[in-house]
Amino acid sequence: MNLQMIFAGFGGQGVLLMGQLIAYAGMVMGKEVSWMPSYGPEMRGGSANCSVVVSDEPVGSPRVEDADVVVAMNKPSLAVFEKSVVPGGLLIYNSSLIDEKPTRTDIRVAAIPANDIAAELGSAKVTNMVMLGAVAQLTGDFTAEELVDAMRHKFGPSKEHMMPKNREAIERGMAAAKG
Repeated sequence: MNLQMIFAGFGGQGVLLMGQLIAYAGMVMGKEVSWMPSYGPEMRGGSANCSVVVSDEPVGSPRVEDADVVVAMNKPSLAVFEKSVVPGGLLIYNSSLIDEKPTRTDIRVAAIPANDIAAELGSAKVTNMVMLGAVAQLTGDFTAEELVDAMRHKFGPSKEHMMPKNREAIERGMAAAKG
C-alpha cells in the first residue's frame, strides 16, 4: 500500500482531524504514515488542508502533490485540489456545499452530501465523519472499527459519549459511498 491523500476545506470543517484519524488508523495497521497540516492564519473559515501518506515503505516526504485521493469539503478546495488527483485516482467532494461537478474525466469521482447526512443525524459536527466513512468505503483500505479506534485514541475516555454518533456518521458515509 502507498496511499497519498489530501483533505481540504474551510477551517472548522474537521479536515485536519480526518487526516489525523486516517494516519492513526494506518499506524495501527502497522503502516508507515505521515500527516502534514497546512492552514491560513484564521481560526475558522480560512483554508485548511492536510497531506496524509499511508505506506508499506518509509515515507520519503510528507508533502503530497500527486494524490491518489482528494477529499474536497468546499468549492474553493475543489478548485485548488482537483488537479492534484493522479489519473485513475479518486476525488470525493461534499455535494452539500459544492454545486458544480468536477471537470476531469480521467479520475473516479464521488459526490457525498456530507452536510445533509450530518443534518439528518442531528449534528453538523459529524460532517467530517460522514466524509471519512465515504473515504473508507471508496478506498477499501479502512474499516469503520479502525476509524472509531483512531477516534478513541485521539479523544480519550472523556469523549466516549461521542463515539456512537460518530460511528453512525461513518457508517452513513460508507452507505452513501456505496450508492
